[in-house]
Amino acid sequence: MGTLAVVVGLMLATVLMVGLGDRIRLPYPVLMIILSAGAAFIPGFPQVKIEPELILPLFLPPLLFATALKSSWSVFRVRWRSIVLLAVALVVVTTATVAGAAWLLVPGIGIPAAIALGAMVAPPDPVAVESIAGKVRMPRRLSGVLQSEGLFNDATAIVIFQTAVAAAVAGQDVGPGIIVSFLLGAVGAAAIGLAAGWVTKKLTDFVTNPVGHSAVTLVVPFAVYIAADSVHASGVVAVVVTALEIRRGGRANAAQERVTVNAFWDVVELMVTGIAFGLVGLEVRQAIEGQETNIGALIWPAALICVLCFAVRAAWLALLVLPSRRRGADAPPSNAKDVAALTWCGMRGLATLALALALPSTLADGSPFPGRAQIVLLAVAVLLSTLVLPGLTLPWLMKRLGLSESPETQKQMEQDLASRAEEAAMAAVQASDLLDGVDEKRIEWVKRQLLQLHTELAGTPTVAVKEERSEFRGWAITVQSLALDAARQEMVTARGETGSDTVAADQVLRRLDLRTMLVPD
Repeated sequence: MGTLAVVVGLMLATVLMVGLGDRIRLPYPVLMIILSAGAAFIPGFPQVKIEPELILPLFLPPLLFATALKSSWSVFRVRWRSIVLLAVALVVVTTATVAGAAWLLVPGIGIPAAIALGAMVAPPDPVAVESIAGKVRMPRRLSGVLQSEGLFNDATAIVIFQTAVAAAVAGQDVGPGIIVSFLLGAVGAAAIGLAAGWVTKKLTDFVTNPVGHSAVTLVVPFAVYIAADSVHASGVVAVVVTALEIRRGGRANAAQERVTVNAFWDVVELMVTGIAFGLVGLEVRQAIEGQETNIGALIWPAALICVLCFAVRAAWLALLVLPSRRRGADAPPSNAKDVAALTWCGMRGLATLALALALPSTLADGSPFPGRAQIVLLAVAVLLSTLVLPGLTLPWLMKRLGLSESPETQKQMEQDLASRAEEAAMAAVQASDLLDGVDEKRIEWVKRQLLQLHTELAGTPTVAVKEERSEFRGWAITVQSLALDAARQEMVTARGETGSDTVAADQVLRRLDLRTMLVPD
């Protein structure tokens, strides 16, 4: 009962921290980790014991799935360079740098163990970044880069970690086979994800109940992660590809299903994120107290490694400024402000703690794993310093840099899409025979309806005008349905176009879905 009570308590705390975070303009994941870490050190507070090998499979699939559902293949066609350079190359460079520092600073750590530490602290946490970036009105060109990076960097880090640990346990060196393992795992995972996405779409077509649709999407990320992991492929890549494939070419007429699934996943993402970061805070005490080592002796190595994590990220991003400028101003990082903001968003989180706790205690010969206590403590130090400090100060930094996106900019993106949807709706009505031979009263009614539709889709609060149309009710419903169908199809198309703003497109599409559900059958 103790564990269940703690989990329920974390759920309640999540709701409270969401409300508090909205009021004081701070991200609730950071508040959750501060609250839970403080509670963990209260005498008599129950400890929660979760097997390390269950942390990633329990929390990572739904959180990655929810994040990937907000993206699209078109985004990756545009940002494939940043994905390779940040989610793969930067993780490798950070791992190597941290491993070198740990090998020099921490006595008794071999090269494979040092590489394992580097892999633990290399990937920024996509969930933390996603939650925090949304609170500070970060420009979408920057948040999009962070989102794309976060979806795949865990895969790179996990492969490096697993290879390094296997080498350390067996008493071997880490060889070039890690590259082959990564490529094979990524290709296999992509194939699994594509197949799972196709099967999921067929299954949701078969299940006509909107609640059943939500249930299918809840099961899929866990099933895909387990399936990929069982064949030694990347569960992270498989889950992300599955979500992207599900959103590709979605049915425009599935308004009720989209509204239900989106609302369901908003709740799932919020609660799982809160519980995950709450558990991260609770596990900090266990990670610290469970290690028999001199914590004071690790203060300077921990501080240096934390600084290195920020410095390597800043230097790597600075090297990308010139190539980004050549590709255009919309390809960040394109200036020093972009570098500063993206560097400060390199927050570690769930993956770092899970990998630290998953480190084996002994080698193949039964001897203790070299430097395990020091490695775990260093990983926890990096996690806390890169998550709490940037999380609390990022709003101030964004304001100081002048990078916070104004509501007017976001509104303009939605207005442009609203105009496009309105034009598609009008074109569909004009192309039909519904306006043939009708009187001027009906023509004026159609114009007013399209104008109100544009206003609603652009996010402007309106008061619906009751129309005296009882004499042509059936005709009006047909016109509305035709116009809304065309507008939804246009937004689905716009979402999949290269360079599209998926956030704005999803927002307009959600308003269209809600408007569609109000049309009588």
